Amino acid sequence: MNEPEGLRFRRLNRPQIITDETHEPQFKTTSTYSGKVFRVTLLTLVAFLLFPLLVVVFLFESPIQPEAFSLNEPPLMTGCYEPNVKLRQAERLFEDQLIGPESLANIGDVLYTGTADGKIVKIEGRNIHVLATLGKPPCGSPEYEHTCGRPLGIRVGPNGTLFVTDAYLGLFEVNPVTGEVKSLVSTGKMIGGRRLGFVNDLDVTQDGKKVYFTDSSSRWQRRDFMHLIMEATADGRVLEYDIESKEVTVMMENLRFPNGIQLFPDEESVLVAETTMARIRRVHVSGLNKGGMDTFIDNLPGFPDNIRRSSSGGYWVAMSAVRPNPGFSMLDFLSQKPWIKKLIFKLFSQETLLKFVPRYSLVVELQDGGTCVRSFHDPHGMVTAYISEAHEYNGYLYLGSFRSPYLCKLDLSKV
Repeated sequence: MNEPEGLRFRRLNRPQIITDETHEPQFKTTSTYSGKVFRVTLLTLVAFLLFPLLVVVFLFESPIQPEAFSLNEPPLMTGCYEPNVKLRQAERLFEDQLIGPESLANIGDVLYTGTADGKIVKIEGRNIHVLATLGKPPCGSPEYEHTCGRPLGIRVGPNGTLFVTDAYLGLFEVNPVTGEVKSLVSTGKMIGGRRLGFVNDLDVTQDGKKVYFTDSSSRWQRRDFMHLIMEATADGRVLEYDIESKEVTVMMENLRFPNGIQLFPDEESVLVAETTMARIRRVHVSGLNKGGMDTFIDNLPGFPDNIRRSSSGGYWVAMSAVRPNPGFSMLDFLSQKPWIKKLIFKLFSQETLLKFVPRYSLVVELQDGGTCVRSFHDPHGMVTAYISEAHEYNGYLYLGSFRSPYLCKLDLSKV
């Protein structure tokens, strides 16, 4: 072997020192390339998903213009508000035969209610009869509500006729025997410079001369009630209809979602559930304090709907959503965060948002001074869901609902 060949041999077979930092070039190149591909793919996917979201956030207008408002810390659910499962002892009636029986009235043993498909129905024993319809077909879905009608509050007047508020169509009187319908106040009428937008609940004086009713909003209709709650629009009113003169007078305005209404025994004032504010207001409609308003009870453990008299002289207040304490209340949290509300309504529909509202039903009995006497609960709404009213008759509490396909009957002697 000559000299050049020997040197070449030694160079090719020179021992290598292996350390922890030694890497084989081909694996390094492959790993680096795969990582780049993964990162590019991931960033592309993220951009693809975020682009529509950014378009919605920055280009689309929010359907609501919420106002910041303040709610007190919810009361502790102890004492009278101590959670229980007493509402689960209720019996469901006419399941899948009544959709959204919001409010109830009775003449003797016969019950009357309005349903989501625009009907006033009569319930005798185990039978349901359609008494009247207030609007025009088609019915059965939210897009037709404004023409089909949506009966909400219902009361029996001293003359034995039914008085009914329809969210879209106005105030009516209905003959409970013949089903004849008489329009008293139309939503097309301008009252105090505004049209009625969301006619909700009512009560009638003992002499039948005055009807007091709530108009929950001039801006939002019933089918957009979540928009009304989240926007916290202060455009609700309490109105008086004079049966003899047929005049409508605004008794109070600038309320946030005035809902259920109940005359005080002296009929000089009415209790009004101000749902968004989780309180009940007392509006003076006659007497020395006429035109005034004070708070009957503030800071309720839930958001009140209809108010009805109890046999003990107090008031039943129905709530379909609570403000748990201890716990978390989304509506309380968002009350001072309008920008989050705007974003939420850009991204989600009302039906989607309703799925995030905990199904917790609560009925509270209050005394004249606003003191809680007792409460009935159904955590998770397992038997009674979306409660809108508690109507007492003959030892039973009949529970209406603005959404459920049934009504419930609770034996008060067992709770």
